[in-house]
Amino acid sequence: MTFHGIVRRIRRPVNREQAGYHLQLMLLSFAASVGGTRLLLDLTGYPSLSGGELHIAHVLWGGLLLFASALLPVLFANRWVYTAGAIGAGVGAGLFMDEVGKFITQSNDYFYPAAAPIIYAFFLLTVLLYAEVRRPRPRDERTELYLALEGLEEVLDRDLQAVERDALETRLHRVIETAEDADMVHLARELLDYLHSDAVLVADDSPGWFERLARRWSAWQARWLSRSRSRAALAGGLAGLGALGLWRSLPAWSALSQPDRVAALLSSLVAAGRIGGLRALAFFEARLVLEAVVGLMLGAAALALVFRREADGVALGVMGLMLSLTVIDLMVFYFDQFSTIPLAAVQFTLLIGLHAYRRRFLHRRRWVDAE
Repeated sequence: MTFHGIVRRIRRPVNREQAGYHLQLMLLSFAASVGGTRLLLDLTGYPSLSGGELHIAHVLWGGLLLFASALLPVLFANRWVYTAGAIGAGVGAGLFMDEVGKFITQSNDYFYPAAAPIIYAFFLLTVLLYAEVRRPRPRDERTELYLALEGLEEVLDRDLQAVERDALETRLHRVIETAEDADMVHLARELLDYLHSDAVLVADDSPGWFERLARRWSAWQARWLSRSRSRAALAGGLAGLGALGLWRSLPAWSALSQPDRVAALLSSLVAAGRIGGLRALAFFEARLVLEAVVGLMLGAAALALVFRREADGVALGVMGLMLSLTVIDLMVFYFDQFSTIPLAAVQFTLLIGLHAYRRRFLHRRRWVDAE
């Protein structure tokens, strides 16, 4: 086969319907794997699984999980393999990336300062991929047919629910109305006729545990998280993070008035190998200045929410948290290693809360004003 023939056989990729959900599972599994591994090793005193000359590093288990996760969709066609593969790949990637310090240093230094920022940067890149996958895109008739055929797998498993059948019918109607290819239209009509036949059994609408949990959360949110309470909680969280950022930046401002205190801090970082030259010192100073700037931004966002300038407060809070998560935390991971994981988790939670507040209250207000 010629090269042109090979290229012609390559078709434009189509995103799976549940790609965002499975990528989210992979992200959570990755974070839990890295955090859990570091915590377990710290609690157990960094034991070594070895015998004689052998040392079984957990990077081997990570590689084994990655290989097994890659095999699942190759061997099986069931839909559950995507969930199992996403979780296995996340855990395996976490175990693999956790030992990156050993493979970028000649001394195989597991605690190399740059290891934590590299792992965190890898996580952030995957988050960006997740955001890109979740971004709505226009779908042509080919994409709709791909997703419809994927949805028909529920028919084979006798698990097609009424809402899923309605979604399938909507896709097929869209193909019939918009497709210019007569073969695609014919296929969509045949599939639609099959869905309307008695051969298709619709399963009882019995929600799974995740859907039940989501419904309970929605009910609890509607009952207890009113607009005023949500605003107060977000303002308090932003104010707390802002105060923490200003407090952590104090060495930059007290360098002139309290040089002994700054010298003690720097000496501890030098002894730990975190600062080994002027470049690392400048990196540390930049971190302190940025923490002060973000602290002021988050404090201003909290005040804006308190005084009901919600749109400004949410926008400023999102900007400050994004700067913290993408820039400052990379620096903090270098100097403080994995001790900042809880703080990053709080920042992610607040960022999600701000987006939820904007979607729940501010966007609804725009729609009301438009009406």
